Amino acid sequence: MRAVRLPTWAAGLIGGVALIVVWWLFSLALQPAPGTTFTPVPSPGAVFQWLFLDGNIAGAWGVFQPTLVAAGIGYLWGNGIALVLASFVLVFPKTETVITQIAVVSYCLPIVAVGGISVVVLGGAKNPGDPSSTAIFLAALVCVFTTVVGSILGFKSADRSSLDVVRVFGGGAWTQLRKVRLIAALPAILNALQIAVPTAFLGAVLGEYLGAITAGVGPTLIRLQGQLDSAGVWSVFLLCAVFALAAYGLVGLVVRFVTPWVSGSTS
Repeated sequence: MRAVRLPTWAAGLIGGVALIVVWWLFSLALQPAPGTTFTPVPSPGAVFQWLFLDGNIAGAWGVFQPTLVAAGIGYLWGNGIALVLASFVLVFPKTETVITQIAVVSYCLPIVAVGGISVVVLGGAKNPGDPSSTAIFLAALVCVFTTVVGSILGFKSADRSSLDVVRVFGGGAWTQLRKVRLIAALPAILNALQIAVPTAFLGAVLGEYLGAITAGVGPTLIRLQGQLDSAGVWSVFLLCAVFALAAYGLVGLVVRFVTPWVSGSTS
């Protein structure tokens, strides 16, 4: 009997419904004690009410705009530095161990401790409404490891026979880079850049949470936690996931367009 494969949208829909059901059961299991009003896990209905019926969704863009800007700037800086380091390894292969160790150290650093130090050194936003310097730094830091490792592996995946053909016809290292190595490495580099999208957003949120800033997701979470507004906190978490997933999917579309041969597309 031939197995029936669900379409991607159907699998996603089933997974989303299952997640909401589990969330609802979890909220029922953690009901507040008698005499208390604080709910540690609000139900999906409470989150829906906070977002849409109470009208808080209208101010979502104002909350997320500084965070998205900080994440975007940090994403560009972090991935730019990572690509430079990976290219340096391509030109000077003996430096691969050192560059890789630098990337691993950046990944293993305790992000909360680094954030505390960066708050002291960099501070928060210079002007109200500006992105936080700490958020930008942490967003850049968390991108380095993934992109460095992915780019190095991509550059090393070039077919040896293709490199020999270029060399036989008089091409140098630069021609090999343009004609062979870059094309071979492009899928790995773009996948690393796609994976770095949600990590950059997470770094920016953490930087705002630790830094001296008055606008953004971080200060909003601090305010809602101080008010014991669990529905608001969970709503912000949910919106964070939505924004990160949307950005991840957008970069994924770029990946499919730039490297159609990877997914089997003919466009």
